[in-house]
Amino acid sequence: MGPSMKNIMKDLHINRYIDHTLLKPDATREQILKLCEEARTHNFFSVCINPFNVQYARNFLQGSEVKICTVIGFPLGANSTETKVFETKEAIKDGAHEIDMVINIGAIKNKDWEHVLQDIKAVVKAADKRVVKVILETCLLNDVEKIKACELATKANAHFVKTSTGFSTSGATLEDVQLMKRNISPNMEVKASGGVRDLAAARAFIEAGATRLGTSSGITIVHDLQADKTQY
Repeated sequence: MGPSMKNIMKDLHINRYIDHTLLKPDATREQILKLCEEARTHNFFSVCINPFNVQYARNFLQGSEVKICTVIGFPLGANSTETKVFETKEAIKDGAHEIDMVINIGAIKNKDWEHVLQDIKAVVKAADKRVVKVILETCLLNDVEKIKACELATKANAHFVKTSTGFSTSGATLEDVQLMKRNISPNMEVKASGGVRDLAAARAFIEAGATRLGTSSGITIVHDLQADKTQY
């Protein structure tokens, strides 16, 4: 049986759901260049890279629709707020369009809600109206903590909540995406990250409520889609 009409409509633009990601600490300039080339070729929404590589990517991606997304307080979220603010401002100066910040996980565990709120607010302010995605690292939180984190991200006027860094014990789950979607404001979005490895997974996460996919498997997803098109 071929894909449903709903999936066909999503598939028409599935490339625009993808933040084409390379965050490995040993990523070389050659690999970053390849990532950018792939993003331009397939018109992915963005490349998601470490701050050190932002300026290099900007020079290559100028004139394209591909945005540059970078990570702040990555991957632990345990930096001071001042450090996250500095990182954010530097990343923007270097050419970042979107900021994926890691929430202060330890502060959540301590139920220090005011610190978590102010931490996100400070990054949102430093981003100066650019998109901010708050990485919850859902694999380290219970459901009550996930819900509270979503509420705080909403209150801080972030634009997205994001499941995972990809550097902890596990990545996104459909249940977490659904939970997050239910506990943010209607104008906020969800990014699923970690474990989105093929077209079937991409479709499932989009169906669950994700509007952005953080993945290093963007090429596999578009190739899967090309192969799948032969069925209809």
